Amino acid sequence: MKKVVALILFGIALLAGGAQQVRAQYNKEYFFWMGRQFMMRNDYHEAIRTLNVLLRFDSDAYEGYFLRGIAKYNLNDLLGADEDFSMAIRKNPVFTTAYTYRAITRSRLGNYDDALTDFKEAIELRPDLPGPYYSRGVTRLLNQQFSEAIEDFDKFIKQERKVADAYINRGVCYLYLKDTVRAYDNFDTAIRTNRENPDSYNRRGALYMQQRRYDEAEKDFDMAIKSDSTYLLSYFNRALVYSETNRPMASLADFDRVIELDSTSSLTYFNRAILRSQIGDYNRALEDYNKVAYYSPGNVLVYYNRALLYTRLGEIEKAVEDYSKAIELYPDFAGAYLNRSYLRYALHDVRGGKRDAEIAERKIAEYKSRLSDSTYSIYADTTRRFDRLLSFDSKLSGGNFERIASVSSKDDELTLLPLYKFTFMNPDSTSGVDYYAHQRASDFSASLDNRYLRLSNSATDLDPDTVAMLEQSIAEQMREGEATWKQLFERGIAQSLIKQYTGSVATFTAAIEKNPSNPFLYINRAATQAEMIDFISSIDNAYQRIAIDSDPANRLNTVSRSYNYDEAIADLNRAAELYPEFAVTYYNRANLLALSGQLPEAFADYTKAIELNPYFAEAYYNRGLIQIFMKDTRKGCLDISKAGELGISRAYDVLRLYAAQQE
Repeated sequence: MKKVVALILFGIALLAGGAQQVRAQYNKEYFFWMGRQFMMRNDYHEAIRTLNVLLRFDSDAYEGYFLRGIAKYNLNDLLGADEDFSMAIRKNPVFTTAYTYRAITRSRLGNYDDALTDFKEAIELRPDLPGPYYSRGVTRLLNQQFSEAIEDFDKFIKQERKVADAYINRGVCYLYLKDTVRAYDNFDTAIRTNRENPDSYNRRGALYMQQRRYDEAEKDFDMAIKSDSTYLLSYFNRALVYSETNRPMASLADFDRVIELDSTSSLTYFNRAILRSQIGDYNRALEDYNKVAYYSPGNVLVYYNRALLYTRLGEIEKAVEDYSKAIELYPDFAGAYLNRSYLRYALHDVRGGKRDAEIAERKIAEYKSRLSDSTYSIYADTTRRFDRLLSFDSKLSGGNFERIASVSSKDDELTLLPLYKFTFMNPDSTSGVDYYAHQRASDFSASLDNRYLRLSNSATDLDPDTVAMLEQSIAEQMREGEATWKQLFERGIAQSLIKQYTGSVATFTAAIEKNPSNPFLYINRAATQAEMIDFISSIDNAYQRIAIDSDPANRLNTVSRSYNYDEAIADLNRAAELYPEFAVTYYNRANLLALSGQLPEAFADYTKAIELNPYFAEAYYNRGLIQIFMKDTRKGCLDISKAGELGISRAYDVLRLYAAQQE
């Protein structure tokens, strides 16, 4: 489906003339032109910001919604793109291109029925355009409507004979229909159409490999590599050919090359570990299995295979640990129980070995009674080997291993955006956000007359020595007479920045005693109390956190130890009473409620913050995460999309993560 993205460039070009039709008021032509220029330079964030201005000036500028939809699509904000394309269609019901790209977006989301409806509308409006036939063919291929997809590719090819991808996709359809002759014919035509396209060679080579025609497969993969030396699939497939033809060293060299191109490829490490084990290179095989365990900690096969390797190395206790981990991930894995049983007997744990053997026998008997179900039958045969190389499309979770394997990554963790507070920043810093402050907050900041003071949720950009000097200077001023609440407030800020949290809280408390009706003092004391908890948690790593991993059904992670935010929340309650119009208060309180596990209450506070400030990007982002944790993924992604639209670039990391789940 990603190949369809290239067609989006045509959409931008189609609108080049349309920009001239935008009325001159507010210089809308300029914003439209600039948005399109950013698009052509692939600067999608700037394009969105520019188009936002255009759409504020002219809410009927359907081309602006369309372009912004394309920008969001390219940032993997599929739900946001869908909304913008829909708005463009509402503004212009005969906008053929918008129907086409909304269909492409819905296809990426797995919403094939609505996508096909949009393609039908686009084709009825403009039956002479070839693009919608190609895109609908891809959607029908994904929806396993292979015969209908072939019809669409036929119509596209009648008008566009020079597009190799059309022949490749039509060949794939024939392959699924078990017509290998026509599949070969289409792959051959794709190669003749574009001899520099590695995908054509890879498709035909994979078919050769499937039919054990290894010499021909190898030649195709050689040509694919010659066409593009950075296309890792070619090396991966050729490594499989080398392995099947008993050339392990050549196979290892190709797997090495894949890892050079993608150092996080769990599947490649897994296959290389198997090969290294087969040639007796056990220590390096162990290194590879460790990599797989790091990048894919939820994959049961890595622990099962690594346990076998530990057994060969004589590290029986570690092997038992790995079998236990495999059983933890998949409690019905009879082979793991059986192997752990042997090892426990070897360790003189007769009771444990006997118990494991009994469990294994019971599960094997259960599986044998269900041999008609292929999912279970692989566990009935305890002699089955799990050290075969996996093909590229298995992704460590496909084929027969779907039930026992899952992929997750430690690098996909995204957390709530932090609390706002008054802090010290470089006077030239752009991290402050004046548009979140009401007049009362601006007046408060001006009253302190400190050029470093900013309202921000970013870490200070002042170096520690500068902050320490500020703290000392304020302390010296306080010694000259009775300390004012302003001096105490500023010193509390400085103390928190140099992590003197206990002193900072005490200083803010003294400031509050002198000025108990000032809401900003409570906001900062609450933020400092929360930061103190953060700091403590960083030491013992037992702090309840909100995080996203690659499982779309992820949830709030809980641990044995929790921290009490009641005092900080009480401060924010008081701030809300004193200044109920200030959106930051509700945003901060929502964060603490979320970290306390009170997700519905956090959602309500984020909503209140957004009502008070419709441009509060961080509130949209965090509310989106909360909704995802509460299993309302669609609404959550829409909020995160809005956050991205308002300038939170990391929003697209989350959206990309969820888009990947649909592919």
